[in-house]
Amino acid sequence: MKQKNDGPTLAGEGDTDYARYMRTEVLLDLQRRPEEVVHRDELLFQVAHQSTELWLKLAAAELTEAVARIDAGEPAPAELLLGRAILAVRLVTDQLEMLARLTPADFQALQPALGNGSGAESPGWRQTQAASRRLARAFVRYLAALEIDLVTLYSREPSDPVHRLAEAMVEWDDRVSLWRVHHYKLAVRVGSHGVIGTPGSPSGMLAKLIDHRFFPELWQARASHARGGPTGEACLA
Repeated sequence: MKQKNDGPTLAGEGDTDYARYMRTEVLLDLQRRPEEVVHRDELLFQVAHQSTELWLKLAAAELTEAVARIDAGEPAPAELLLGRAILAVRLVTDQLEMLARLTPADFQALQPALGNGSGAESPGWRQTQAASRRLARAFVRYLAALEIDLVTLYSREPSDPVHRLAEAMVEWDDRVSLWRVHHYKLAVRVGSHGVIGTPGSPSGMLAKLIDHRFFPELWQARASHARGGPTGEACLA
């Protein structure tokens, strides 16, 4: 039996297997060094954004696996994977509260360190967007294979696996939208950007994206079903 005082068994850098597996020496060296820092809040800013990239990496991976499960005709596992992606974006949204601790003066002071960087350049978000679009196309293929359109989809029991998957997709859309709302509010509060409609305001672009949906036809179908009206064809891609 392995003793508690045994040394590390994994290859890599670090004094313990935990450090080697988690690559903590590399991870904790990814922030700017003290001699590089322009403003003390750069650490807060980098930690918040770097951890966001990690959560988005996970979200994109879960969405990608969900696409594979849908293509394999397995809606229930795909729904569970979407639940993970949804929670990842929820955590990303919650940690915006850390950035809200910055004052506009603090943010202006650290901006020179950012160069021309913008959150719109986030590789994690771009991967997540691409995975969401693939998810939409996979769902369309799946409905076509089952000969189900959106009219009959929302006529099914809520416990039906296909219905549950559709609702998970709607929840994913909603969670991303809430993230955008919080991001917009943060830009106004900390970035001192103008309100909606202010010419040249970066917050204006964020505001325009709040109502974007990856699966608009699903939203239309569920609303139309509630009203008892027609929903039309399934076309989510």
